[in-house]
Amino acid sequence: YMAGGPSRLQAFELDGKPAGEVPLPGVAAVNEFEAVGDDLVYRVETYLEPARFHRLSGGRSTPTGLVVTSPVKFDDIEVVRVFATSKDGTRVPVNIARRKGVRLDGNNPTLLYGYGGYGVSMTPSFLGGARRAWFDAGGVFAVANIRGGGEYGEEWHRQGMLTRKQNVFDDFIAAAELLISEKYTNPARLAIQGGSNGGLLVGAALTQRPELFRAVVAQVPMLDSVRSEFDANGEFNITEFGTVRDPEQFRAILAYSPYQNVRDGVKYPAVFMSTGENDWRVNPANARKMTARLQSATASGLPVFLITTDAAGHGIGSPLSVQIDQMADYLAFLIDQLGM
Repeated sequence: YMAGGPSRLQAFELDGKPAGEVPLPGVAAVNEFEAVGDDLVYRVETYLEPARFHRLSGGRSTPTGLVVTSPVKFDDIEVVRVFATSKDGTRVPVNIARRKGVRLDGNNPTLLYGYGGYGVSMTPSFLGGARRAWFDAGGVFAVANIRGGGEYGEEWHRQGMLTRKQNVFDDFIAAAELLISEKYTNPARLAIQGGSNGGLLVGAALTQRPELFRAVVAQVPMLDSVRSEFDANGEFNITEFGTVRDPEQFRAILAYSPYQNVRDGVKYPAVFMSTGENDWRVNPANARKMTARLQSATASGLPVFLITTDAAGHGIGSPLSVQIDQMADYLAFLIDQLGM
């Protein structure tokens, strides 16, 4: 079962009688099941350990030698799962990866990541090299399982689509406020990151609550929601966001569309936007227009950067060299802006 993002694995007798829970190593994702005789082989991945196949035999689960290897280790990191309370009272899971023994003094540089759309679930996945560099620089990393995803099934998705899209942003803002109230960080040391639909998420968060964040990373972002359905790929997104041709849906879209909600003279956080010159999934004009609008409007004196990569599109299938360059760019931006 998916239980709000992470997995639960339960065994049953052939007559359907429950046969107990199969223990998992922490906050984990389980998939790729295969029957081998009377045994079950399945794949387990956590934030701190890369994917490994386990074998369930005679009621006992043991790890096998089939494992993805990694040059980075996270033995000094732990993951805790907490819940934020959204604007309408909904409990929103937040997974926090932190150094063991971290001081909750409200001063840790913290990066909050989210997506919240299309029924895509933010399941546990190995953190990898970029996050290792983040921890080495003293950072805390959090992932929010907000509505719009499928972490609690299709209804969780439906509560974050069409005219209820604002729930997604409320959930993410609640996760940010939790990190502050629990003394992980403060607004001067809190950053947010998202890509594509997650770029819309951080764009809405920065326009709705600019005082809550110090830095924003928006990758291949959707930012002009009023115009998006008229782009080459736009018609496919109407089922998720709605259409400006419907009055009720148009009012909802206009209320959150980041580009339309930038206000002159507001102290906006520092922003790093990236787009691909050949992105046909999300029009690169979204990032270009938003960069210009924020540069013109902000009164904070903080930078608003845009990087356009001519060797990339929407990020899918980008060469490793391009991925490394982009990671280095946004990490350098965050480390600079958060005073790390």
